[in-house]
Amino acid sequence: MVNRLVTAEYVHGPTGLDGAGLPPPTLREAPGHAVDRIVELLMSNDDQVTVCTLGPLTNLGLALVREPEIVGRIDQLVMMGGGFFEGGNTTPAAEFNVYVDPHAAHLVFTSGIPIVMMPLDVTHRALTTPDRLQRFRDLGTPAGLAVAGMLDFYDRWDMERYGMPGGPLHDPTVIAYLLEPDIFSGKEVHVEIVHGPGPTQGMTVVDWWGLTAKAPNALVMNDLDSDRFFQLLLERIGRY
Repeated sequence: MVNRLVTAEYVHGPTGLDGAGLPPPTLREAPGHAVDRIVELLMSNDDQVTVCTLGPLTNLGLALVREPEIVGRIDQLVMMGGGFFEGGNTTPAAEFNVYVDPHAAHLVFTSGIPIVMMPLDVTHRALTTPDRLQRFRDLGTPAGLAVAGMLDFYDRWDMERYGMPGGPLHDPTVIAYLLEPDIFSGKEVHVEIVHGPGPTQGMTVVDWWGLTAKAPNALVMNDLDSDRFFQLLLERIGRY
């Protein structure tokens, strides 16, 4: 919304899905603008909607600016982003998704939308070890092989950076939570987004111990049952 765009080809490759071996897309992008579509979907739906975000919160932040009434139409936002005890993965303080657009994240976290936050603290416990990657290959399906190839390419970056026995799986935690929420554990706390300039821009300040006495604005996860998480992924991806 304010800063210059930052992208991550250095992690995921030029396609964003390098290693997956996917064929060229056969569908064209939908007409119109994503922000308009978000507003239209939320305002036209009779029921409240769960919103899931796997990247920066730019589109949702812009939708809040354009139509503030969408807050009442959102049942919950389940998002991947941020970190607290794990620190950041783009700067010492900031996780990539929040760092890219801290101003949008600030709008979202101060909007009153019920938020479930999947930070690095939980995703760094969901490691794609060689044994787990092999289980995707053993599916022998196009989806299983694509997942294994993509993760094998991506894992090298985080394994070298963090010295982990496997790469963390970030984005699948969002939908896994909706399917089996008891895989995860966390706490209702107050989260503040540092959006001003400086070395901590993009930091998610998580008041885990309630030191500020500010009202909680997010359910922040910090642990998961990794075996159940990967079994869920294998079952669902194994269908295709």
